[in-house]
Amino acid sequence: MRNNSSSSRRTPSRPDFSVRVLSVVRRIPVGRVATYGDVAALAGRPRAARAVGNIMRTCRRPDVPCHRVIASGGKIGGYGGSPALKRALLVAEGIVVQGSRIKSLATHRLGHGKQRRTRSPR
Repeated sequence: MRNNSSSSRRTPSRPDFSVRVLSVVRRIPVGRVATYGDVAALAGRPRAARAVGNIMRTCRRPDVPCHRVIASGGKIGGYGGSPALKRALLVAEGIVVQGSRIKSLATHRLGHGKQRRTRSPR
């Protein structure tokens, strides 16, 4: 008999987490990218980057720009089995891809680079 002790552990792939992930990804603007970890943190589960990857892998919704979600080191990874398509979509949005990595990741990463907000002095 198997011991199902999973009730004490919350699974990040619950439907409400998936909804939050898709909502976060929809808010990534054109010309910007976010890592799986960034998306997981913004969706409320900072250690669930792998779960975000699984959600992106199975997402077939045209209103969710899954191509804007990348690996932490700037690697573009797969995209429905077609990394070439993901690369082309990113390049069309003005993101420079060198090999299989985003060039100047810091300038294109959501929450980093040129669109970073600063506090105004009081």
